[in-house]
Amino acid sequence: MRVLIVESNPDLGRIWMRHLERQGMNVVLVSGQDAAIAHMQQEAPDLIVLDLVLENGSAFAIADYANYRCPSARVIFTTNASFFSDGSIFQHAANACAFVTKQVDPEDLSAMVEHYGKAAS
Repeated sequence: MRVLIVESNPDLGRIWMRHLERQGMNVVLVSGQDAAIAHMQQEAPDLIVLDLVLENGSAFAIADYANYRCPSARVIFTTNASFFSDGSIFQHAANACAFVTKQVDPEDLSAMVEHYGKAAS
């Protein structure tokens, strides 16, 4: 399974990346919109783990581009913020499949990635 992680915090992104790689997944970690778009122009991920509040770019622009360029790719949004905690994220991003806090246990994230990634294939 091909996973794209778009995370502003490189340390957190590396923790998630290493955990997913240990589960046998092919993972690419980028920190912002430009790098995420460039990656999707070369390779379509099966699933995207996407920081809702990016330092560089817009998470919604990435999700929209993925919906156009990689229509089967699902998106797991992550955040530390309380907005969208009412579930309205699913009304704003057609490819959203989950919404979790950044404190998510890496094993739980891995299980979600595996589940939703298989569902997209």
